[in-house]
Amino acid sequence: MPHRFRAALATGLLALTFSACVAGPHQLRRTVDDWDHSLYVNSPWFDVLLWVVPVIPAAYVGAIACDFLVGDAWAFWTDDAWDGAGTGFEHFPVEPTDGRVNSMMFPHGSWTRVEK
Repeated sequence: MPHRFRAALATGLLALTFSACVAGPHQLRRTVDDWDHSLYVNSPWFDVLLWVVPVIPAAYVGAIACDFLVGDAWAFWTDDAWDGAGTGFEHFPVEPTDGRVNSMMFPHGSWTRVEK
């Protein structure tokens, strides 16, 4: 087997393996998002400080990297690839203190409409 063919085959297999890591439950990233959301609801000024300093952006970058290398790959290859159903993520419930907005994906959600 020629050296170039083996290298191309190995690269293809590696790309296939890592391509499964770009999708998944994104457990760490969504946990950082829940933390950010909870902070914002309870103290918007402290939350914006953590964005400016940049604690939360650094946490997102680390979470995305860990999800890509470990979490999403593990969820995909150990469970989701074989049963054809994805692993869900349950978000942390946060009680709104000054109203709430809906996801724009909900049927009756609208842009920036605050429900008190």
